Amino acid sequence: MEPITRQTRGRRRGDGCRVLMILLITLAQRGLFGGGTVGAAPPKPAVVPGELGQEVNPFIGTGGVPYLCGNNFPGATVPFGMVRLSPDTASPLGPRATNSSGYYYGDSRLLGFSHTRLAGTGATDGGNFLVIPCTAETTAASRQGLNAAYSHQQETAFPGYYGVELPRLGLTAELTATSRVGLHRYTFAGKQAPQLLIQVTSVLGKGSSRLGEVRILPEAAEVEGSVQTFGTFSKRYGGLKIYFVARCNRRIQDFGTWSGATEQRGEVVARGDDIGVNLGFSRDETPQVIELKLAISYVSIANARANLDQEAGELNFDQGLAVAVAAWEEKLARIEVSGGTLRERRIFRTALYHSLQMPTRFQDVNREYLGFDRQVHRAEGFDYYTDMSLWDTFRTVHPLFNLIARSEQRDQIRSLLKMGEQGGYLPRWPAGGGYTNSMFGTPADIMITEAYLKGIRGFDVEAAYRLMRKTATEPVPEGSPFSGRAGIEHYLKYAYGPADLMKKSVASTIEYSYADQAIARLAEGLGHAEDAKRFQRQGSSYRNLFNPETQFFQPRDSQGQFSDLFQPEMLTYVDFTGKYTHAYVEGSAWQWRWGVPGDAEALVSLFRSREYFVEQLEQFFEGSPAGVGVNPNAYYWHGNQPDIYAAYLFNTAGRPDLTQKWVRWILETKYGDQENGLDGNDDGGTLSAWYVLSSLGLFPTAGTDRYEIGSPVWSRGVIWLDRQQSLTILADNASTENRYVQRVWLNEVELNRYWLSHAEIANGGRLRFEMGPQARVGR
Repeated sequence: MEPITRQTRGRRRGDGCRVLMILLITLAQRGLFGGGTVGAAPPKPAVVPGELGQEVNPFIGTGGVPYLCGNNFPGATVPFGMVRLSPDTASPLGPRATNSSGYYYGDSRLLGFSHTRLAGTGATDGGNFLVIPCTAETTAASRQGLNAAYSHQQETAFPGYYGVELPRLGLTAELTATSRVGLHRYTFAGKQAPQLLIQVTSVLGKGSSRLGEVRILPEAAEVEGSVQTFGTFSKRYGGLKIYFVARCNRRIQDFGTWSGATEQRGEVVARGDDIGVNLGFSRDETPQVIELKLAISYVSIANARANLDQEAGELNFDQGLAVAVAAWEEKLARIEVSGGTLRERRIFRTALYHSLQMPTRFQDVNREYLGFDRQVHRAEGFDYYTDMSLWDTFRTVHPLFNLIARSEQRDQIRSLLKMGEQGGYLPRWPAGGGYTNSMFGTPADIMITEAYLKGIRGFDVEAAYRLMRKTATEPVPEGSPFSGRAGIEHYLKYAYGPADLMKKSVASTIEYSYADQAIARLAEGLGHAEDAKRFQRQGSSYRNLFNPETQFFQPRDSQGQFSDLFQPEMLTYVDFTGKYTHAYVEGSAWQWRWGVPGDAEALVSLFRSREYFVEQLEQFFEGSPAGVGVNPNAYYWHGNQPDIYAAYLFNTAGRPDLTQKWVRWILETKYGDQENGLDGNDDGGTLSAWYVLSSLGLFPTAGTDRYEIGSPVWSRGVIWLDRQQSLTILADNASTENRYVQRVWLNEVELNRYWLSHAEIANGGRLRFEMGPQARVGR
């Protein structure tokens, strides 16, 4: 989720967006978003999901309160795939789905199937190359989308596959994907004249596409083209050009192009801002089966064709699906669990699935990619990634990768360093081919430091350190593509962000301090002793905004005075003038009270006593309503990022039993196994990875080498750290009742603490819990 920045002011979360959000909540609560009617049975593909894929429900996070729900999609993709091929739906409030993924479970009408999108974010980008299956009789009416009624009883989805029956059209649509190619199969019943439309300039949400070009190659049964797309993020750096090549398995019998409302039958070329192609096929076969492969590239049409030939050139639909299923089974097998309930296993396995959809592997099969300098580069010796929701994912997703996807994590760091080399700075939310400047702070510092502390090598750590140091010690120059740490000169001068000189002063000070603590650890590890001392001092700056009278972090001006306008229960979302919450971001003073998990001991020491800290933290959780997707509130809000570590702070305060109590409460009440099963935007897998880690009984403190011990759900879990080494976690009697840890052993040695270092588990081992129904206080 994303606040207003200087790039988005008035366009993302202004008063109009708040009013719309309230309207959407009301409509959802009154059941005014439909879901279609029951009709024919869903498709049954020849290739079935793997053993682990059977436990995945891709519809989790696709429904709930619009905008505030998971924003996930049910379509076909492979781990970290460039193509995310999924249905696009139409909202009752407009021509496109409310959800940024292009699909909302509450919508009852389907538009078609597009190839790109982000996963679980509050930002809308992608929706490129919408494929619209129809018949010759309905071509003209379908150019802007099918707008066809559908039912969830007619949908099927599992990792690597999506299918839907559209009985009123006599049509079955099925999707699968490789990393760079979307594979479609459309089965038309009866003696229809099937048509496929490709909307070249399609886009999700309120984005736009321009300068589209398309060419039909009838003899090769191919279509090729390109478009410049402008979504929430891509428009911030001037748009993103994307190329495609599509290939049909059957001869194209008739064809044409369109531009706006004008159709040109028999024409093979079109250019413009609203263009597409019609592809017609013979009606001689019954049923009619059309397979289409559509490959994309961000470099060239030639690369898109190479992507198609190498990844899917010899594959039919079922063969491509088998490859996708196998890819997901390999990734999902990196964590084994047994025990728990069917509901818990379904939530867990889907959460792991969602955690592995982003970032996006961005290079073509020849290893070329579009860099942050808008030039074409080659990724030599590594895979180049983009689409990193770092302000969110540094907290859970990347720590998960440090355990189960270490080579991917290394390559993601190398990608960030290439972005820094080409653009001058480490990005905080890289998307596509440029800086988006979404959110604030410098979360890449935390992500890279943690990976290094946990033994990930194979990247230029000194280059990473230089980039971190640069952003943490000097303002970015005017005109830089990266917005840097806004107000850094004031933060350095006053050792906090003065509210009269800086926007978002409290939230920024806390985030900058968190990053500086990480930089200090990295500097120490690299032998930069003086720098380590400097960044340790900078990392304590957040303490200067803690008001000892109110016991909250509050805005403070450059004269050292705390603001008198203070209402800790006031949320940024309802404080329309910003009078009380201008210093915070996406939350309340209550939620930003716990924002420095990397310095937890010092945080606890700021409060009147440890007992008072525990009392206040309990009040924070007790004030939060139970249930998934409840309206935003000023207390614990699992659907947002600043406070999602808070339950583990009880460990630091000497009450691990309360960590266990509230972690289980979150696991049980803030997640579900149906479409509304996420408490907010998944943000590239952030909420999903929280569930994966917490259900195993271990939770990372981002930016450090430390894991907090929680309350394992599973009687047995195995984390495969690589192909040979694994960490086995045993909690034989774990259950809903037995949620409290009585004793813990690591490699048969009993622990007298509720945390582990990464070094203790880096080579695998055995972590064993004795669980019970009663809290064991005082250990």
